[in-house]
Amino acid sequence: MNNFTYVQAATAQEATGLRKATPTAAYIAGGTTLLDLMKANLETPSQLVDINHLPFKGIEATTDGLRIGAMERMSDVGEHPLVVQQYPAVSESLLLAASPQLRNMASIGGNMLQRTRCGYFRDAAFACNKRLPGSGCPAQHGDHHNLAILGTSAACIATAYPGDLAVALAALDAVLTLESAAGKQRKVPVAAFYLLPGTTPQRETVLEPGELIVAVTVPAAAHARRSTYLKVRERASYAYALASAAVGLDVQGGIIKSARVALGGVGTRPWRSPEAEKVLTGAPATEATFRAAAAAALHGAQPLNDNRYKVELAQNTLVQALLKVAG
Repeated sequence: MNNFTYVQAATAQEATGLRKATPTAAYIAGGTTLLDLMKANLETPSQLVDINHLPFKGIEATTDGLRIGAMERMSDVGEHPLVVQQYPAVSESLLLAASPQLRNMASIGGNMLQRTRCGYFRDAAFACNKRLPGSGCPAQHGDHHNLAILGTSAACIATAYPGDLAVALAALDAVLTLESAAGKQRKVPVAAFYLLPGTTPQRETVLEPGELIVAVTVPAAAHARRSTYLKVRERASYAYALASAAVGLDVQGGIIKSARVALGGVGTRPWRSPEAEKVLTGAPATEATFRAAAAAALHGAQPLNDNRYKVELAQNTLVQALLKVAG
C-alpha cells in the first residue's frame, strides 16, 4: 500500500474542494471496497478524504418516494421498516449482500461504486484494459466463467458492478443525486449511471472528477411494493451473484399493468431490460408470459464458451423471481 495523507471533511464543499485541489485524492466512508483496492495497489490515492461527517443521512418517505442518504449503512437501510414494506427488492438486495460485518460498515454511496471482481483486474500481474487502457483483456480467452454475457465489447467482458443494490435500484427507476465541486447538484437515473465498456472500459460511471453521491431516491409505485430480488451464487452466503433478478409487478385481475425488470451478474452494468418489460406489460401473469419475458431479456446475450451457462441460468432466475412476486 502506498503512503497517503488523511483529512476529515466537515462539509460537502470542503470535501469536493479537497478533491479538486488534489485530483489523486479519494473519498472514504466505510472503506470496505477502497481499502481492498489500496492493499492490492489497484488504487493508490495520495490523500484520503473522510466524508463520514457529511450530512448525507436519512431514510424517509418524501413526495418523490423513498429517499436514502448516501452515508446510510447497508444494514440500516436493508432492515428499515419503510424499505422492507414498501420497497422489498431494495431490502432483499442489501440483506443478501456481503456479510453482516461489512453491511454494518459499508455506505450506500460506496456500494454504488464497487469495482469489478474480475480476477484479471484484481491481479496486477495480468494485463487489463480497465487498469491500463490498451493493454488487452485476457479474460476473453482465459477464465471468464463468472463474467458478463450482456453489454460486452472486445475491450472488456467484466461485470463492472458486481453487487446487488444497484440492480434493484435500476429496476425500480431510482435516481441518484450528485454534487459537484462547484456545489451544484444533478440527478442521474441509476440505470444511466453506469457506462458500457465499449472502447473505454476504464470509465465505469458518469461521475465527474470530485463529484459526490448525495442521495438515492426510489419512486413510490405499485410495482415497487410488489417487488423482489433473487440471487443465485456459488455458495449460500458472502458471494457475488452468478445471476440475479430484480423484478416488480403491478397485477390487477390477473393482468400485468406495469412491470420492472433488471438483471445482475450477467451484464457489464446492472442490466435493465425494457424488452422483458414490454413482453410483460398487458399480458397475463402466467409462467408462459414469464418465460417469454426471460427469453426477450437474454435475446442479445453474447456468451463465451465458459459462461454460456449464464443464458439459461439468468432466464430461470428471472422466471422464478416473477413467479415469486406474482404469487
